[in-house]
Amino acid sequence: MKIAIIGAGNLGMSIAEGVLSTNGATSMILTKRNLGDLKELEKYGIVSTTSDNREAVSKSDILIFTVQPGQFTKILNEVKDLLTDKHVIISTITGFSIAKIEEVIGPDNYIIRAMPNTAISVGKSMTCICSNEKGQKRIELAKAIFNRMGHTLQIPEQQMQAATVICASGIAFWMRMIRATTQGAIQLGFDAKEAQELAMHTCNGAASLLIESDSHPEYEIDKVTTPRGCTISGLNEMEHQGLSSSLIRGILASFDKINEIKKE
Repeated sequence: MKIAIIGAGNLGMSIAEGVLSTNGATSMILTKRNLGDLKELEKYGIVSTTSDNREAVSKSDILIFTVQPGQFTKILNEVKDLLTDKHVIISTITGFSIAKIEEVIGPDNYIIRAMPNTAISVGKSMTCICSNEKGQKRIELAKAIFNRMGHTLQIPEQQMQAATVICASGIAFWMRMIRATTQGAIQLGFDAKEAQELAMHTCNGAASLLIESDSHPEYEIDKVTTPRGCTISGLNEMEHQGLSSSLIRGILASFDKINEIKKE
C-alpha cells in the first residue's frame, strides 16, 4: 500500500509508526508545515516527507487525513482535482461528517471516517470506522490498516459521536479509575510506584480476561466474590456511593457536551 498521512502531528505520527512497525506499507509520505519532527521516521527507508500535500496525494493510494478540523476543507479543495478511483480517503477528524467531505470532493469517492484513541501509540487503539456508500468497498482495507494498531469496529456514522465519548474520552475515564485505585493502594501501605503498578496491571488483566475469554463482566465478578467476603463488601460499598451511576452519568454528560460542540 502506498500511504500518505496528511498533517502528520501527534496522531498522524502514531498511525505512521503503527503501520511501519508492522510492515503495513510499501511506501509512505508524510506532510507537515514543519518537517523537522518527521525526519526520525525516515529511518524506515520507505518514508519520505514533504510540505506539499499535492505531491503526497499524487504519489499515494491511501490518504489518511489527520489535520485540524478548520484546515480540512481548504486541504480537500487543494487536492480534489488529483483524486482518482485509486484513492481511498480516510478522515480521522472529529465532527467532520461524510456529507461535509462529499460537499467538497463529491460522493463518487471512497470516503471513510476513523475514530481511533490515544492508545494507538502503543498498538492498543479501539478504532471505530464508517463510510459513505462507495467507501463500503474499501472498508475491509481500512480495518486492516487500523487493526495493526489495535481493534476496529464498523458502526453507523450517527454513532460516531457516541463512539468518541466511549473510546476517545473513555481513555481518560479509565485513567481516572486507575488513578483512584492507585490512591487506594497508597492508603493501604504501598508506595506510589508500587500502587500504580498494581492498579494498571490489574486493569490490563481484567480487560484481557474479557477479550480473550469472550466472557461477561458479571460472570468474572461472580468468580471472585464469596459469601460475606471482602470483594462483595467492597463492590457493594462502591455501588452505595454511586460508582456505576456516576460513570453512566459522566458518559451521558460527555455525550451531551460533544453534541453541543457540534452544533456550534
